[in-house]
Amino acid sequence: MARSEKQKEKLFTIYRILAKRTDEEHRISVNQIVEELRRQEIPAERKSVYDDIETLRDLGVDVELRRGRGGGYWLNHRRFELPELKLLVDSVQASRFITAKKSQELIRKLCDFTSDYQAAELNRQVYASSRIKTMNESIYYNVDALHRAIAEDRQVSFVYKRWVLRSGRVEKAESRLGNRYVVSPWALLWEDENYYLVGYEEQKGLRHYRVDRMEDIDQLEAVRLGVEVYDPANMRNYAKPMFGMFSGPVQRVTLEFDMKLLSAMIDRFGQGIIVVPVGIDKGRIQVEVAVSPLFYGWLTGFGSGVRILGPQTVKNDYQRHLQEILAAQQQL
Repeated sequence: MARSEKQKEKLFTIYRILAKRTDEEHRISVNQIVEELRRQEIPAERKSVYDDIETLRDLGVDVELRRGRGGGYWLNHRRFELPELKLLVDSVQASRFITAKKSQELIRKLCDFTSDYQAAELNRQVYASSRIKTMNESIYYNVDALHRAIAEDRQVSFVYKRWVLRSGRVEKAESRLGNRYVVSPWALLWEDENYYLVGYEEQKGLRHYRVDRMEDIDQLEAVRLGVEVYDPANMRNYAKPMFGMFSGPVQRVTLEFDMKLLSAMIDRFGQGIIVVPVGIDKGRIQVEVAVSPLFYGWLTGFGSGVRILGPQTVKNDYQRHLQEILAAQQQL
């Protein structure tokens, strides 16, 4: 190997040693760097290591030195701070659409952005989660394929799956008896811990599809349809009425709730809602929601703390929903 190439290798190796073996609490001496280089079969002398560290500083690498007992060099500034990496690890762990296997792979890659000592703190968080994860390993490629189709203004086709019970086993089945969906993809939404595609389907308009249920996605040559009904400015608001993205007619519903539940209302509908005080301990709001069993289930979780005031059709439907649940429980 030419001398210049060997020098480049030595410089990069010193950077990697600093990146993986040091942080503000863990420093390394020049003698230790020389020994580590020799273990990697890279000859080095103390003076050349000092020069290399100065070269790294000239290139913008933030290498700090603390003199005296317990001192040494360490890499001070990194692309990600430890609290930022912990936040990213928590996000990966909390995400249901990322499989357990992929979560481990992503966290290992995130560990490369910090020292081995701080990486141990990230790894300990891996075992703290018992969240249910999706089993669909292809979802990452699905997301990429859909983004590419959107960028290239093309329609896609795919097989859409649903869970069914067959011979006592839970399996995935095609929801249209083998027929493929043909959809014009317009946006990807993250809602209720799942990815959804918002797309236009001929004769049906804008619809949404769970990305983890898609299989065998093909990009078509046909240009996307539905531009006249798709409004990107409204995409942020598209998911607000959708409880669990459950299909149902969107209606304007008036709710009255105990004021102690104000935070829950804001979490669900956003800070933009107009709250009308009713007495000293109640509030009233009007919101657009997809009226569905999931919406009713959300209401039921608050017991008597939330009431539907209108429209009367929704109020009556909710009462029937509760009566059916009660009747079913009485039959047990």
